[in-house]
Amino acid sequence: MTPFRITLSYDGAGFVGWQRQASGVSIQGLIEDVLQVLDGRPVTVIGAGRTDAGVHALAQVAAFALAREIDPATLVRALNAHLPPAVRVLEAAIVPASFHPQFNAHAKAYRYRMFNADALDPFERGRAWHLPGRLDVDAMRAAAPLLEGRHDFAAFQAVGSAVETTERHIFSSRIAECGSLTGSPSAILCYEVVGNGFLRHMVRIIVGSLVEIGRGRRPAEWLGRVLMSRDRTAAGPTAPSEGLFLVRVEYPTALAAGS
Repeated sequence: MTPFRITLSYDGAGFVGWQRQASGVSIQGLIEDVLQVLDGRPVTVIGAGRTDAGVHALAQVAAFALAREIDPATLVRALNAHLPPAVRVLEAAIVPASFHPQFNAHAKAYRYRMFNADALDPFERGRAWHLPGRLDVDAMRAAAPLLEGRHDFAAFQAVGSAVETTERHIFSSRIAECGSLTGSPSAILCYEVVGNGFLRHMVRIIVGSLVEIGRGRRPAEWLGRVLMSRDRTAAGPTAPSEGLFLVRVEYPTALAAGS
């Protein structure tokens, strides 16, 4: 058996998310179905994170083992030949059998895109949260870093989630301007966050809370009070899924190199 790691990118629109489910098309299910044909047996694919329905990925990481002898470049071509255009494998590498895309990761980076203009650019539809009306961006910028550090993020977790601990370490939490597909940098805001792990809907709830601040409904310091409350009802609404992108998954140097 040869263990592989792949990096893939996908447009999450129209999919039920990363994880295979009883109904609907998932990214995991698509890859497993192709690999079953390729390897002549069921193949289990493990992802670095379970992106929700509608969430996109620029560089998701997944791992599996194949009985068939195949080199990484041929594996990439074989997968892309059978996957839909919305899902592309960017690269593949042979890794140690002990490699686990989730447990070996030391950081993940997410980006949430907001389109702040009265009219939504049609090329941003499905890739940003449309927020017409003025936003107090300075207040949002002041609030975002309040989440940096190691904290209990229970207030930013979807109701009903079952995890051993809600403590996470956020290395960076920032609001930034980022360009649109048609060159309208002033209309696009991005929330950029890097951490050692994230709870279900955590980034989207943080964004929903930051938008409450941007709309003047809450002061910037309110975000810190929400964090301390550990109460989901104290936070803002959950932002729509279509603005969220998994940007990258970071590994120790040796694992990242596939050695």
